[in-house]
Amino acid sequence: HSSKKTYSCATRDTIKLRMTQQQLSLEVVWGTLLEGMGAVFAQQQMSKKQYMHLYTLVYNYCTNVSASNHFHVPRAAIIHPRNTSRTRLGRGGEQDSFVGQDLYSKIRTHFATHLEWLLNDRLTPVSNPASSSEEILQTYIREWEDFIFSCKVIDGFCSYLNKHWVKRQIDEGKTEVFDVYDLAVILWRRKVFVLLADVVTESVLKLIKRERQGETICTRYISGVVSNFVELGINPDDNTKPPTPLHIYKRQLQAPFIEETESFYVAESATFLQHNPVTEYVKRIECRLREERKRVNVYLNPSTEEVLVSTCEQVFIIRHWDRLANEFRVMLRQDQSEDLARLFSLVSHHSKLVAELKESLFQHISQRGHEAIDKVAEGALSDPKIYVTALLSTYNQYHQLIERAFDLSQHFTSALDSACTKFINNNKITNMPGCSQVKSAELIAKYCDLLLRKSAKNADESETEELLSQIMIIFRYIEDKDVFQKFYSRMLAKRLVAGQSASDDAEASMITKLKQACGFEYTTKLQRMFQDVHLSRELNEKLKTHQRHNQDYKFEIDFSIQVLTSGSWPFQPGGEFALPQCLERPFTRFTQFYNTQYSGRVLTWLHQMSKGEIVTNCYKQKYTLQLSTYQMAFLLLFNEVDQICLENIHTQLLIKEEVVLQMCLVLIKTKLLECSDPEDQVTIQSVLRFNPQFRSKKLRINLNVPLKLEQKVEQEATEKHVEEDRKIIIQAAIVRIMKMRKELNHQPLLSEVVGQISNIFKPKVHLIKKCIDVLIEKDFLERVDGQKDIYRYLA
Repeated sequence: HSSKKTYSCATRDTIKLRMTQQQLSLEVVWGTLLEGMGAVFAQQQMSKKQYMHLYTLVYNYCTNVSASNHFHVPRAAIIHPRNTSRTRLGRGGEQDSFVGQDLYSKIRTHFATHLEWLLNDRLTPVSNPASSSEEILQTYIREWEDFIFSCKVIDGFCSYLNKHWVKRQIDEGKTEVFDVYDLAVILWRRKVFVLLADVVTESVLKLIKRERQGETICTRYISGVVSNFVELGINPDDNTKPPTPLHIYKRQLQAPFIEETESFYVAESATFLQHNPVTEYVKRIECRLREERKRVNVYLNPSTEEVLVSTCEQVFIIRHWDRLANEFRVMLRQDQSEDLARLFSLVSHHSKLVAELKESLFQHISQRGHEAIDKVAEGALSDPKIYVTALLSTYNQYHQLIERAFDLSQHFTSALDSACTKFINNNKITNMPGCSQVKSAELIAKYCDLLLRKSAKNADESETEELLSQIMIIFRYIEDKDVFQKFYSRMLAKRLVAGQSASDDAEASMITKLKQACGFEYTTKLQRMFQDVHLSRELNEKLKTHQRHNQDYKFEIDFSIQVLTSGSWPFQPGGEFALPQCLERPFTRFTQFYNTQYSGRVLTWLHQMSKGEIVTNCYKQKYTLQLSTYQMAFLLLFNEVDQICLENIHTQLLIKEEVVLQMCLVLIKTKLLECSDPEDQVTIQSVLRFNPQFRSKKLRINLNVPLKLEQKVEQEATEKHVEEDRKIIIQAAIVRIMKMRKELNHQPLLSEVVGQISNIFKPKVHLIKKCIDVLIEKDFLERVDGQKDIYRYLA
């Protein structure tokens, strides 16, 4: 073959080639490139013209189609725009390969030679044991940055070599061929890094240690090393393998850095704790973690942060956890909210540690709650206000603490809820002889009664609303909400009947709050009571209008009535009672009037809930006595006689003996009546005498106070009704579940029943079993033959 190539035109008439031929050799090309690379490595300034000359030289060499070392190069060419292919055709139309292997080999050899020179001349301070860490790192980073910058320039004017010859070699599976810049990095790794890496790493660790000890260091040296290690890891030695950019950084720097970090802080934490309290130690941890995170941001790779922080936490926290956990309990006792907040922020992402702190908080709040109740236990039964105040005080104290220290973390609010549930439902008062676990619900209901009952000490509306909201916080933790409902409804009924509600708005607000907490059914009867009071007012107005038009219906006394729906009010008939003659006419007339308004309704009189006033005409001073209907009938007997035996009173009025005895004691204590026997020895045979010498500073005297017997009966009746109602609620829940499931195993049935009604009360398993047996007897359920633990619903 000829050593010369003639380029022919693709189209005969439209392409014109103008060519000045110059014969070049590889030695001539390489000589020029070597001179240029020498200038680049020497950091000499290069003009754009010089750079383009080197680029063109590489381009012309790579586009040669001859396999020999001589070729013709076109000085200028005009190429038709429709034929822009760079493919060159040789004899016979065969496609020739691009030239580049010899040039690539020379570049590779030159890089290796230059790196050997660097090691023996410029990088000698790195391997000198007398050099300081700063000198080592400064020299290493300076030479690396100069070398890599120069290689980027060389890679630029060799870009045509990269795009064509190198690319084709890689495509053909040659594993030891790389772009010029990547080749330079790999050679640095093979020639320099393997020899100096340990020295560089050791110098970096020394600098970091000095920084941790309080010295100021040049962080640029470390960041330069990190960049170097990351850069060296980008390209593997085999170009067919995927890049692993951080493997050198992690192996050579991160691993020993983490090991050194652990050793440093193990020693520091132990020493610090020997001479400082734990609260200061927690502050020290915060400071050190901030420093380490800043260290990552300033000069380490971001991937190091997770493992670095984890290592520090392992050393600072996990290693000394027992002591930190004990101090947490001390902080709780001393209400050190700031220190608690610091400790929590350190462990908030460690679920196991947070669980331990949560348990400690639960135990602490439970203990403080029981202590607060123990202090007021003696007076709480008679004054529910101090009981509820103790509960609210404990709750508010620790709710505020959780808000300040733990940012209302769900873990710690859950601990507060569990602790409040524990000491509210099971404490010294509920465990007193004669009391039960429902006592807490009863006392809270009584406190509501104190707030809502009319008295001289009533707070204003806004304060009352705030107190009711506070009560609802405690109400959430009551397990026996049905017991609260029973006592609250009875007390509400008494307030409404006696006209003793301080505010209708406050009463309505409380009912709304209960409805929001427990649902519509929970407050249905309470709302019905208000409707009855409103209807009774309208009924009294109708009665007055009727009296004005019918003289026969006029009463000798002022008379008003309340008609209550029997199913909504917690009252039961009080037994037999003989009305005094002066009261019979109003009762009879009203009954006749009511029957004209409503047909088919039967009135049952609740005399024990009725009341009235009597004006005295037997003393020098007139007094107005506020009495129950029983007391009125009792005193009216003395209009006929001056003295009477208690047994005769019992016979004439048909009132129970126990009630007669308690009523007479009230009248004796106020000195309206005198007794033949000492007060503590009064029996049914005792004789009462009218006392004409009665005197009082008050003109209106309220004698209508609850009798102890009535209170005891009400208490027993309420508790009995609670048990009966619970059975009905459980049975209804069982029927609902079985109607939907048709067949169900025993244990899942128990779980679903508990789930449905636990927001009202916590049903006991033995009670649920009894209810299941009752429903089987009533043919609502049956046991599946041969499978006693499976129940079937009977339609």
